[in-house]
Amino acid sequence: MSIIRFARRRPGSPPPSVVSAVSVLAAAVGLSFLPGLSSPTSAASADRFPVAVKIGEQTVRMAKKPKRIVSISPTATEILFSIGAGKQVIAVDDQSSFPANAPRTKLSGFKPNVEAIVGYKPDLVVMSQDDKVTAALRTLKIPVAVQTAATAFNDSYRQIRELGVLTGHRAQADGVVVTMKSRLDAALASAPKIKVKIFHELDDTLYTVTSSTFIGQVYAAFGVVNVADGAPGGEFGYPQLNAEYLVKANPDVVFLADTKCCAQSVDTVVKRDGWSEITAVKKRAIVSLDDDIASRWGPRLPLLFEAIAAGLQQYAR
Repeated sequence: MSIIRFARRRPGSPPPSVVSAVSVLAAAVGLSFLPGLSSPTSAASADRFPVAVKIGEQTVRMAKKPKRIVSISPTATEILFSIGAGKQVIAVDDQSSFPANAPRTKLSGFKPNVEAIVGYKPDLVVMSQDDKVTAALRTLKIPVAVQTAATAFNDSYRQIRELGVLTGHRAQADGVVVTMKSRLDAALASAPKIKVKIFHELDDTLYTVTSSTFIGQVYAAFGVVNVADGAPGGEFGYPQLNAEYLVKANPDVVFLADTKCCAQSVDTVVKRDGWSEITAVKKRAIVSLDDDIASRWGPRLPLLFEAIAAGLQQYAR
């Protein structure tokens, strides 16, 4: 599967193993070739080509500024448009739902097709998984940037900066990172400083996340208690709970990341059998999240932080 989504685990599908990384509050690790925020003059100089960026085990080389970018990654699509590279993007996959003006196509995000991608004559392809497709594209001498699912905030910042270099938008990428970090800090500061038990729902079969996952680290930054930690199957990061477990765990706030996929809402949750005694249901402390924002690790991450902060404020009232 080429699109790695944090918030979508269908019934019966095995959850991916996500390794716990560095503290979510650590400062972003800058790339060795990136300066700080640049003046317009130095930014123009910094964006000269050719460039070479090491991403994972591969080095992506761009002889000149790309003009025909294909994104087979919803997160990469959001990043490209956020850093000012949108006009260089000629095609995105069928899962790239944001921004609205992204050139969405029938290119499959789950089963990418080499011939279909090549048909767009790209001079840069961005993907979220390194596989036979990426190998075939490299064989055809097409530069491919593979940015896998983030496991820590630093991964998100790094990927934004990587694409900034590859597309000729270093200063804009740095600016996006600075803005993100400022908004994350503001959201954390706005949240009530109380111990709260939370449950993050991935789908209506009660798959969830532990604190070892990227999304779990988002909640950990707020100092809350994740009721999934220690649950059976939690060693994979994405355990499937049951109603009995949740009633006993008694979360104070429930966050729904399945409002689009599974049509879940406050109304559907309060009607669930056996849930009437859960504190979150009693207080109607049930927060509806945007599935996409809760499943991507790009520039809209602050919106997730702000939604969580609002939900905790709602419980504290």
